[in-house]
Amino acid sequence: MQHHYFYILYSPNADKYYTGHTRDLPGRLRRHNSEHKGYTGGWSDWGIVCTETYATKEEAYQREREVKSWKSRKRIEELLQKKPA
Repeated sequence: MQHHYFYILYSPNADKYYTGHTRDLPGRLRRHNSEHKGYTGGWSDWGIVCTETYATKEEAYQREREVKSWKSRKRIEELLQKKPA
């Protein structure tokens, strides 16, 4: 069974968080850290600070939409504080 992941990235240089979902975390992180025109393309220091595993793509995408709907750095940081290291 293939797992799907919701993830949160953080860039120290940009001091920003990014949320997304994928089946391939290592490959997706490489793409975020490559030069491209998207939101994460301006920085190459993105690191994964949170992952959650889901059985389906739809569940992972639903979680991504939920967190993005918060539009709140404070709530993301509260979520990160609750996660085990």
